[in-house]
This record gives sequence, C-alpha cells and structure tokens, in this order.
Amino acid sequence: MHTKTLLELSDALKHKKISSIELTQHFLDRIKKFDPMLNAFITITERTALREARKADERISKNQASVLTGIPIAHKDVFCTADIKTSCGSKMLDNFVSPYDATCVQKLKNTGMVLLGKTNMDEFAMGSSNENSYYGPVKNPWDLDKVPGGSSGGSCAAVAARMVPIATGTDTGGSIRQPAALSGVTGLKPTYGRVSRFGMIAFASSLDQAGVIAKTAEDVAVLLNDFAGFDPNDSTSADNPVPDFTAHLNKSISGLHIGLPKECFNEQLDAKMADKIYAAAKEFEKQGAILHDIDLPMMRAGMPAYYVVAPAEAASNLARYDGVRFGHRCDNPKDLEDLYARSRSEGFGDEVKHRIFTGTYVLSSTHYNAYYKKAQQIRTLIRRDYENAFKNIGIILTPTSPTTAFSIGSRMKDRIQMYLSDVFTVSISLAGLPGISIPAGFLNNLPVGVQLIGNYFEESTLLNVAHRYQQVTDWHLKIPEKFRGE
Repeated sequence: MHTKTLLELSDALKHKKISSIELTQHFLDRIKKFDPMLNAFITITERTALREARKADERISKNQASVLTGIPIAHKDVFCTADIKTSCGSKMLDNFVSPYDATCVQKLKNTGMVLLGKTNMDEFAMGSSNENSYYGPVKNPWDLDKVPGGSSGGSCAAVAARMVPIATGTDTGGSIRQPAALSGVTGLKPTYGRVSRFGMIAFASSLDQAGVIAKTAEDVAVLLNDFAGFDPNDSTSADNPVPDFTAHLNKSISGLHIGLPKECFNEQLDAKMADKIYAAAKEFEKQGAILHDIDLPMMRAGMPAYYVVAPAEAASNLARYDGVRFGHRCDNPKDLEDLYARSRSEGFGDEVKHRIFTGTYVLSSTHYNAYYKKAQQIRTLIRRDYENAFKNIGIILTPTSPTTAFSIGSRMKDRIQMYLSDVFTVSISLAGLPGISIPAGFLNNLPVGVQLIGNYFEESTLLNVAHRYQQVTDWHLKIPEKFRGE
C-alpha cells in the first residue's frame, strides 16, 4: 500500500479494500523497520495513531468521511500538537508538550487524518541539511551518506522512503523546496499568508510559511484544500477565498508562458544539472508551453538580504526562550542573569546561536540602517522584479538547488557553502510568492528537482503545471532501492 498515492489510498478506504487501522499499522511497521536507518522521526505516536484510525473507520462506515479521512500523515516537529511533544529539533524544547494544536494541524485532524508522528528537522528550522537537529542528522533515503536537505528533511525523507504518504513542512528560505529536491519528492511552499501560522513555532515571522510534501502534485492539491484558509488567530493570515486546488489539475498548459531567469543558469549551476533543468523545460514545451529567457537582476541579492532579515527576526522571536516560563532551564542558577545565560547557552545549538548573534548585531542601533533597513529595501526591489516578470509570463522555472544531495558533514564548517544551497529559493520567500519543487530526474543516482514559481495566490496554476509534467514523466514515482519492499 505504501506505493499508492493519497487518492488511491482514499479510494481503497472508501471501498473497504483496507481499513484505516490496517493502513496505519502498515505505515507504523515501515517506520519501525526503516526509521532507525534514517532518523526521520523525533516522535512516533503509535497509540494516538491507532486510536485515530479506529475513529476514522467509524466515520467511513457511517458514510461521514472526506477524501482525507483515515489517511496517515506526519507533521514537522515545528507544529504544536496537543499533548504530544513539540521540540523544534532543539534541546531548548525537548521537554515541551503543547496544550493546543496549531490551526493547520487541527484542520487536518478535523478531516479524520491519522497522525503517525513528528518529523526531525534542523533546530528551529535553521539549516539546509538537517544536520543541526539536537536529535542527530537525518539521512537521505537515496544515499545514507548524504543529507536529505533541510530544514524539513525529516518530512521529505519520510515521504521519499514511503514511511508516510504525505507530510507537512515549513519553508522560510527554501526549507520545503530544497529538501524536496534533494530527496526526490514534491514540495509546495504556498503564498505567504495562504496557510495559518498560528501554532507554528516562529523562526522568521515575515518569511515562515507552512506547506505540504508528498509524492505527487495531485496529492499536494488534495491536502491543500483543507490545509489552507484564513485564520482570525493569525494576523498574517490572508483573508482570500480558498479555491478547489484539484479542479484544474488536468487543464491544458498550451500557450502558457514560462520564464527561465538568466541569473539561475550561470557559473553557480553545474552544466549537467542545467541540462536536467532544460530537459524539464522542454517537456513543458512539448505540451504547448512557450519558453522565454527573462531577467531577474535582483535575484542575486536575495542571499545577502535573507541572511540579514531572517537572523534579525530569529533573534527577536527566540528571545522568549529564557529558562523562566517553559523550555530548558539550567541547573542551580546563581541569579537571574546566570539563569538566562546558561539556559540559552545550553538549550540552543551552534547554528541557532550564530543566527541570534547575527540578528542582534544587525538590529543594534549603530547597524540597523546599514544592514536591516537596507535588506528590507532590497527585499522590496526583489518583489518588484517578480511583479514585473509576471506581467508577461505565467510561471517561472528554475533549478531548486544548485547541486544534488551532498555528503553529511561536508559543509558544516563552511557556512557560505551551506547557505548557497538555498540560492535559488530565498528570493521567492522574501517576495512571499508560492513555489513548488518537483522531481525532474537523477544525476549520479541522486534526485534533481525543478522549481516552479507562481504569482501571488496562484497555487492552482503551479499545481496544474506540476501535475501535467508528472503525467508524462515518472520521476516522482521512483522509490529508493532500500525502501521498496514491505
């Protein structure tokens, strides 16, 4: 059953070919068998899952089920889940059990989905490789010596290894799209504000966005129907109508104008990787799309702007973790200052500390104008670049990552090289645009991802284009050899 898509599983449940309990147990057994190899899960919620599966079977028997009822899911461990540990991959929150569900978690719970567990992640979503977790690195199912990407690497590895049919993630500067590319799965970052951030532990509040990771664009569309929507509890939530994201999946893309930014096809991109991306573009052209070379001159400024804005917001958001109210507290503090200093020093990992220091520096009164204010001005220019581009084209096509998955440990001492993993994704986050990464082949037996970028609240267009590509290719159906069997 693990090879089937979400819709195929839903149909099997509807027609009583399998029960939700049987389906849930099947995936729990796969997690027990394979997760020791991957370290994709922080928490496995077996008892909760089987209890929710029984309730789902009751709903199905009474014809009260939706398309998602009884389908197993995993949540990135950045989403608050009532009575289940929410750690953010950090020692700081290793003992934190949320008293409530994040809005998007509650929405999926209301459909009758079954929670299998919480997935591993870079600490507080800060990283591009999933090596910064307090619980150890996640490994790539395609090569256990490689990283799966980050920070949603646990969710991507779990879907790639078919330990779960679908999972949630978050994307601040590429943390859904980049690991989706490196792990060979489909990952969508919606428009900023499309999905509620309430109950999603904040890294950078103006950038963080919840999204979906699955085998296919169609599966993503199905989940997004219930995942998205306005939330009065979230001041950044957009009060926009939620369309049926599955309604136009099969629409022809003939006549669609697709832009290929010249800034993405330069010395930063390996020639063999570029060939894979161009090959994907040609598949769209075969279906009648029209390809254009375009200029996005401010795209190259995305990296420096992001690594000012994101750390600044992180420094502000993480100030609340002080050893007083919740989270890690040091032993036997001498006084209040010692409590703060040692609790934070012990609770945060190196990458989080580095970003807090950076953020505090750029927000200081003597450096605010030179760094933070300037980065926000650049952010405006990046957004204008995209707005101008979308006056003439329907979507933008780029590589998702400049390389395939790299070796565990190979970039931990070189932050610049690590940060450059997100060179093609950060500007989209700064602009607040939706983006999706889909599998587009292999290079040296490792997955390659292509990124599609849409205009604001045009997720339906992205999903339509991605789905059309997946109808004529089978890269998204490939399963790593070690994880093909039962």
